[in-house]
Amino acid sequence: MFRESFKMSIKAIAGSKMRSFLTMLGIIIGVMALTVLVSIANGTTRSVTDSINSMGTSTLTVQISDNKGSPVSLDELNTMVAESEYLSDVSATANGNVTAYSSYSKKYASDDSDSTASVQVTGTGGSYGTITGLSIENGRYFNITDVNNHTNVAVISADLATDIMGGSRCVGQTIKFNGIEYEVIGVLEASSSSSSRRRNSSSYKNYAAYVPYTSLRRLVNNVSSSVSSFVVSAADDQQMDEAEAELQSLLLTRLEDDSDAFTIQNSSEIAETMASVQQSMTLMLGGIAGISLLVGGIGIMNIMLVSVTERTREIGIRKAIGATRGTIMLQFLIEAIIISLMGCLIGILSSWILLKVIGIFSGTSYSLSQGVVLVSILFSTAIGVLFGIYPANKAARKKPIEALRYIG
Repeated sequence: MFRESFKMSIKAIAGSKMRSFLTMLGIIIGVMALTVLVSIANGTTRSVTDSINSMGTSTLTVQISDNKGSPVSLDELNTMVAESEYLSDVSATANGNVTAYSSYSKKYASDDSDSTASVQVTGTGGSYGTITGLSIENGRYFNITDVNNHTNVAVISADLATDIMGGSRCVGQTIKFNGIEYEVIGVLEASSSSSSRRRNSSSYKNYAAYVPYTSLRRLVNNVSSSVSSFVVSAADDQQMDEAEAELQSLLLTRLEDDSDAFTIQNSSEIAETMASVQQSMTLMLGGIAGISLLVGGIGIMNIMLVSVTERTREIGIRKAIGATRGTIMLQFLIEAIIISLMGCLIGILSSWILLKVIGIFSGTSYSLSQGVVLVSILFSTAIGVLFGIYPANKAARKKPIEALRYIG
């Protein structure tokens, strides 16, 4: 019975191709809205979360806005952390923009590269690479000796090494920042996000460099000997709350119990917040897309009611030769479900194509989540059943004699 009902449903759908496609259109749009919106939200949040996680989930970032007339020194920071219980490493941080130049660029770099580039330089301590989890492809990160000796050494990004230095194997060569020579002692690995963006956008370049904090003070005018920003790592990832509380206590003691004189950002809390935001955003977008699917379901019910009216004599003939009420109802219900599922499959395929196109133009990789696809299929099936029951029941309740008399 099911097999015959399925065949008849397929035949009925194929008999009115344009009307069937227009009926599916509501489901197609609803499924595309669900899968595309949720996939973009997940992809964007995942990119931000990866960036946060790449800096380590045991990192505390501090900004000092008021030092109470007493500058915070590097030695003071090191002593503070060395005498603490829950804190491990500390590094001052400061940023500046410089112009980079290398005599190697014209000889070795690609033809479309420039001999100079605007670079964001970050001044740090020797522990910064360990604290934030920077990955070195070649060479090493500078150490405490380089910081204490104000050494002109630099760790540069993969893009900067390729375009200005001629390749990642440039350790030992010299690069100039604002005309001052720095020895390249390390080249960072190209991050996954940077690589993806470079594949999809030839104009994107990640030009960054890290130098000792003491060296940056001589390179950029707006960096002083007073530390206003630094990062700290916790001794144990499982004791981030204790580490944050201890650091807050130490800073309150140092800054005259003024909690407004500084701010502390907990990387693990940021990661948790992002996860919560992602969940809320997914539910919100899923709800909006779900409304589109409901509208598509109403379209299916309307067309199925029209189909029932048009096929009244067919129903009368089938009942006259012995078809039961259940058989008639099953046929129309299967037809509604097939329309809904076909629209769902077309919507999923269209969503996959659209996400690829968006990825090419945005420089970010988006993928269809298996969970979202499964929800789309289940929801579309439920829509087909929910909005197909009434037309199917109406068809099944028709009386044979009245149906046979129907002229239409």
